[in-house]
Amino acid sequence: MKKYRIKLNNKVYEVEIEEVIGGASEAATTIIQERPVQASSLAQSLTGVTMEAPMAGSILSIAVNVGDIVKKDQVLLILEAMKMENEICSPVDGKILSIGVVKGDSVNAGHVLVQIG
Repeated sequence: MKKYRIKLNNKVYEVEIEEVIGGASEAATTIIQERPVQASSLAQSLTGVTMEAPMAGSILSIAVNVGDIVKKDQVLLILEAMKMENEICSPVDGKILSIGVVKGDSVNAGHVLVQIG
């Protein structure tokens, strides 16, 4: 059984897909179970995890580079918002696929910061 998260019309769904082979025709059948999932600043896709800015602010520093291997809870960058420095940490172990900001950028909530695969 494989699990995927799919975003459709701004709603995130978690689906489980199981391939069943059997019977006289040996045809493959797919069973899909659909469960709504709470959307957050973390969007899961088939290509990895997209980290989005949780609030508007400025990028003070970036602690990783494309290609770096990161661990869960490792600091990726510092976002200054309302005169406070906020550590944006990795929610998963993985590899940095892309970085969507540079030091000094101003971002709005939802701006893509980092893609982790």
